[in-house]
Amino acid sequence: MTNYIYDGEDWPRLYWSHERLEGLLAAVRHHQGRLVGRMESLGFALRAEATLQTLTEDVLKSSEIEGEILDKEQIRSSIARRLGMDIGALTPTERNVEGIVEMMLDATQKYDEILTAERLFGWHAALFPTGRSGMSRITVGGWRDDKTGPMQVVSGPVGRERVHYQAPPADRLDQEMRAFLDWFNGNDPFDPVVKAGMAHLWFVTIHPFDDGNGRIARAIADMALARSEQSAQRFYSMSAQIRRERNAYYDQLEATQKGDLDITSWLEWFLGCLDRAFGGAEDIVGAVLKKARFWEKLTGTPINDRQRMVINRLLNGFEGKLTSSKWAKLTKSSQDTALRDIDDLVKRGVLAKDPAGGRSTSYSLVEFS
Repeated sequence: MTNYIYDGEDWPRLYWSHERLEGLLAAVRHHQGRLVGRMESLGFALRAEATLQTLTEDVLKSSEIEGEILDKEQIRSSIARRLGMDIGALTPTERNVEGIVEMMLDATQKYDEILTAERLFGWHAALFPTGRSGMSRITVGGWRDDKTGPMQVVSGPVGRERVHYQAPPADRLDQEMRAFLDWFNGNDPFDPVVKAGMAHLWFVTIHPFDDGNGRIARAIADMALARSEQSAQRFYSMSAQIRRERNAYYDQLEATQKGDLDITSWLEWFLGCLDRAFGGAEDIVGAVLKKARFWEKLTGTPINDRQRMVINRLLNGFEGKLTSSKWAKLTKSSQDTALRDIDDLVKRGVLAKDPAGGRSTSYSLVEFS
């Protein structure tokens, strides 16, 4: 029988080597401070756009880690509406998108509020508005009860499953979660960034819900990181970086959960991943500045609402090629109207025809120097 980290007599007294983390933590804190300082110099409008892009990426990638693919424009529209941002026409959003956006914004925008069981139940209910995970009915807004067997993380085909992890039994959850929440809300000497990594591991080890534990664990970590900066504005996405390192993420979790209470290796990986996430923030800064410069060049150029919406979609990272048919679908206009809008932008030097290829003519934004 496999022993897990929570089987230890001293659980949950997690510990780590301060010597091994000292240099890495100092570097992470330095890079974090430089990034926040740089973003603060951009001005309110650009910071808001960077936050919108970051939160969109965070929601999108946190779901992708669990194998759920969401619509990026729905996420962006939902966040913008909840933050009171004007981004033009909003894309209608599905309930599951609204739910994960609601959870993420509650965690990051209200980072300084106490985390309670009721708040977690609300997050969980938002993630599963139908009361189901796929085709299976689950307990929503409450701890799992293990009626169908122990909570396990399993991979592989039926009959040849591999159990990566088995969570504590359901009868321990009230006690386990009280201890976790008391610690998370309490004052302690831990660096807030270390606390974010520790909280992520601790929560996902308890695995208190039937489903959604990974997404909620990452939201809790984001909440702790917002506390470390004392700011609701987000300029980097830890979930996006974890998505890039998904295999290492799961391997490190499994190794730590099957080990003893020394979580130094996990925290080394977490801090390294966070540091690499700061590098990804440079891409967001670049995209925000590029978008601002683009619209600055178009100052005084008559642009209708349909054109503005599609240009913004292209600037935000349009999937695939832009054709007149896609334009008509996006703007809910006729094919003739779409062609007139496109031809107008081509004449103005805003759009250009792509090199011939395929059955449909496609267009791209002209790069302004």
